[in-house]
Amino acid sequence: MLRTKNPAGKVPNQLYLTMDYLADQFGIGTLRLTTRQTFQLHGVLKKNLKTVMSTIIKNMGSTLGACGDLNRNVLAPSAPLMTKEYLFAQETADNIAALLTPQSGFYYDVWVDGERFMTSEPPEVVKARNDNSQGTNFPDSPEPIYGTQFLPRKFKIAVTVPTDNSVDILTNDIGVVVISDENGEPQGFNIYVGGGMGRTHRLETTFPRLGEPLGYVPKGDILYAIKAIVATQRDHGRRDDRKYSRMKYLISSWGIEKFRNVVEQYYGKKFKPFHELPEWEFKSYLGWHEQGDGALFCGLHIDNGRIGGKMKKTLREVIEKYNLNVRITPNQNLILCDIRSAWRRPITTVLAQASLLHPRYVDSLNLTAMACPAFPLCPLAITEAERGIPDILKRVRAVFEKVGLKYNESVVIRITGCPNGCARPYMAELGLVGDGPNSYQIWLGGTPNQTRLARSFMNKVKVQDLEKVFEPLFYYWKRKRQPKESFGDFTTRMGFEKLLELVDKWEGPVQAPARYNLKPFADKETYEAMDELAKLQNKSAHQLAMEVIRNFVVAQQGKSE
Repeated sequence: MLRTKNPAGKVPNQLYLTMDYLADQFGIGTLRLTTRQTFQLHGVLKKNLKTVMSTIIKNMGSTLGACGDLNRNVLAPSAPLMTKEYLFAQETADNIAALLTPQSGFYYDVWVDGERFMTSEPPEVVKARNDNSQGTNFPDSPEPIYGTQFLPRKFKIAVTVPTDNSVDILTNDIGVVVISDENGEPQGFNIYVGGGMGRTHRLETTFPRLGEPLGYVPKGDILYAIKAIVATQRDHGRRDDRKYSRMKYLISSWGIEKFRNVVEQYYGKKFKPFHELPEWEFKSYLGWHEQGDGALFCGLHIDNGRIGGKMKKTLREVIEKYNLNVRITPNQNLILCDIRSAWRRPITTVLAQASLLHPRYVDSLNLTAMACPAFPLCPLAITEAERGIPDILKRVRAVFEKVGLKYNESVVIRITGCPNGCARPYMAELGLVGDGPNSYQIWLGGTPNQTRLARSFMNKVKVQDLEKVFEPLFYYWKRKRQPKESFGDFTTRMGFEKLLELVDKWEGPVQAPARYNLKPFADKETYEAMDELAKLQNKSAHQLAMEVIRNFVVAQQGKSE
């Protein structure tokens, strides 16, 4: 497996077409969009690796820092909106990615024989990386930030704007939020720290964790603050046991106050108070939208991020014909950018022929669902995820219909084949985490806007027995929920003890008695005519209508006798 690095999910036209070509020539014929806005290319043989890597590098791409114990791909909202906030968030993601990219030339020595294919870095990035005024750097190392040992474990960063939680901001080691003034001018950043998903089954000292507020920094200080946090994790994170090496365990051990104090020593300043933020929303950016510069963008739902077959061929034709740039979303979807208004109809028609439909025609369960690759592509997998989720979603929809839930109702479902949490199942309203062959741990209680951790509800539920759990949960959600109460909020309010009791005693949905339509009037005109006649007899229209109906029934019964 090969993974690219695409800060903010940005993919130039040339790179997309290159990845499409490489998938056919050297992969398994499909492209995989990941939950961190990158491509995965599966099935690359060792003998072809240098050809594939050099081709990516020479076509505006990179894999440097996409894997390993260092900063991974930096997330940011993928929508190509031409607002100051969104542009600044994406620019910041680019700069953070550049700051924390490995600096030795070894990568280029191996894959392109020492030839460099890089654009010039912004001067503020170079200045921040080289600054050692607070002792953050290894001055004589080709890796001034990472040194010879890099970080204790992988490191994840996301950048976003207020309200936009398309990036699952609280699940990252560092979450950065643009703070603007009343005129929309970016002034600085709120910083969250300590999020992370991975855990180990049957080891309660490992756990998923949400990021918590660290503080606020002016916009000119963000790179120095990021570097200080990374240096703190580099020097103090555990290296003796990889299960506890993520920064979330350091913060859980120290507490946020001690962590903040140590980071401030590397930063050289005190963090300012965290700015109050509005409520978060999950934004998918599916469908057609205006960019703000006269062009349009189109968000396409891709089930589990897997592009193959007719869909792959059609996407290549559209992207190549119209010279479109694309973006990968953190929900494994694809955005086509820079579309002229005149192209909208022909593009919509061609995409629909490849089942790339407007979101209104896609099952709402599918729109928010995610799964990791799992079998047969991931050696860590315990059970199915990507290959299993289509059938599981159909079964959930069948349960919805059985218990009386409407088609437009939905829950956030995420499935992983192991507890490492690549599809972020611990933020889902209903998370399935592989815990054995054809077996899942069920997690409940996340929110639609991804702001609360789910909790473990049941273990070792066999895939063929899922309905025994789903039916009572969804049945009682339908009947006992409060107005507009999400499934995650409902399960949290009810409590797991009560829910387990309902599941244990479940014998099937209670059949409601047949309902009769006792309204005799099908249209307004009939009602008004009956009402006038009824007034002459000092009766209501309904009373008179029922008399007429009863008399008619009696008359018909008399004839039959």
